[in-house]
Amino acid sequence: MSHPEFELESGLIYLNHAGVAPWPRRTREAVIHFATENSRRGATDYPTWLRIEQRLRSNLQRILNAPSCDDIALVKNTSEAISMVAYGLDWQECDNIVTSNEEFPSNRIPWESLRDRGVELRQADLTSAGTPEEALFALVDRHTRLITISSVQYASGRRMDLERIGEFCHNRDILLCVDAIQSVGALQANVQAWQADFVMADGHKWLLGPEGLGFFYTTPRSRDLLRLTQYGWHMVEHAGDYDRLEWQIARSSRRFECGSPNMLGIYGLEASTSLLLEIGMAKVERQVLANAGWFIEKIAKDPRLQLLTPSKRHAGIVTFRPLKGDPTQLFAALRDHDIICAQRGGGIRLSPHLHNDEDELETCLDIIGLWLNKAN
Repeated sequence: MSHPEFELESGLIYLNHAGVAPWPRRTREAVIHFATENSRRGATDYPTWLRIEQRLRSNLQRILNAPSCDDIALVKNTSEAISMVAYGLDWQECDNIVTSNEEFPSNRIPWESLRDRGVELRQADLTSAGTPEEALFALVDRHTRLITISSVQYASGRRMDLERIGEFCHNRDILLCVDAIQSVGALQANVQAWQADFVMADGHKWLLGPEGLGFFYTTPRSRDLLRLTQYGWHMVEHAGDYDRLEWQIARSSRRFECGSPNMLGIYGLEASTSLLLEIGMAKVERQVLANAGWFIEKIAKDPRLQLLTPSKRHAGIVTFRPLKGDPTQLFAALRDHDIICAQRGGGIRLSPHLHNDEDELETCLDIIGLWLNKAN
């Protein structure tokens, strides 16, 4: 399914939405509009900027199925939001955190940094039990305070059963933190069904927005557990009342936004999320899964290739490697043919989005086949 909103260079096949996505046309135009207006009028129209910001929060609320816009903070990136949780909770010595051994560093390093506070990070091998979820659960004990997991693993493309994990956590009064960067914008999300306490993601991957802006979802109960580590004019209940000497922390998730917002990024991400909602996340998910499923079927049938992504657990990521030859050389061959992908998890990661059509997928597979014929 090609889409008129995407105007990539002729001959370029973009299969790296799990890395940094190309912007839709409306996103480019929104950023140009904002920059032009700012250069000509400064902040004269700031009230309009605030309406765009509120529209973005509303768009994200709909995409996440969050109860309220007040549950969503706009943050710089996933790492910032995870760090807010890691350094906001009141840890006790002997507390432990359970995660997997497949996490991106953003969902590992902040937790590892707590070791000097006596907090242990336990990393489950997701292939060690009947299901990946059971592998996580096996590491939980009475000292487990939080489970933190990616909705989709960045290298393997393994999709987690968040509703099952959420139910497990809810029944044991364990907090659940979800790094959703590899699913939100590609798959339908439902933070309420996940029973998640914290969910975060950047906007520059499957959400098709600019780098430097993401979201941080919290429930009212869970955000009250977090001690703030940043303070400023924007995170108080009466933001904008500069003469008020008494102040209170905002009741909403705005408490996590200490200073001036990234308005340029807000204009871009609002435009990108409006496209996803206009198409409908159910339709987006069908196309993403269809594209990934097409690659999985073809790669699994080729005896010269090893599929690394679990075929029954996939989202938008498909990772594979050749059984003979150097994956780095195959990656270079794909780049030489303007096929943009990534090297992850010891193989090559393909991550098509809604705008990629079957002709592009077939071209990619043809280049892989030509390289295999030479390598073998």
